[in-house]
Amino acid sequence: MIALYLFLSALVKRIRTGLKDPEFRGLFYAAVIIVAVGGVFYHQIEGWSWLDSYYFTIITLTTVGYGDFSPQTNLGKLFTMLYVILGIGILSSFILLLAMQASDQPQLFQRLRNRARNQPEANVTDTAVAHSEENQP
Repeated sequence: MIALYLFLSALVKRIRTGLKDPEFRGLFYAAVIIVAVGGVFYHQIEGWSWLDSYYFTIITLTTVGYGDFSPQTNLGKLFTMLYVILGIGILSSFILLLAMQASDQPQLFQRLRNRARNQPEANVTDTAVAHSEENQP
């Protein structure tokens, strides 16, 4: 029980810290909205309980997919296809930024982020040689 409390308190701390960053704040609100929209949609269209609707939403967007629920209506199936494409990107980006808020690793992630921005493209190679006669096949 203490581990759960420590986890939840660290999660709340990371979210509170992250909300100061505009990128994090945008993804946080996008993740909340995408989960809310999914829950309401499945409750209204599929006729599932609120708990089942949000359960399916979270299981789907985290790609766990137990298979115990699936949309039965054509509209539900169509919505789910689009929902997965949009929702997985939003939720995974939010989870990545949340993980980057870890107080013990911000320097590492900041260095990796800066290195990725400053590094030239890895696939570009210079194969030319100094003398033009050596460039002939």
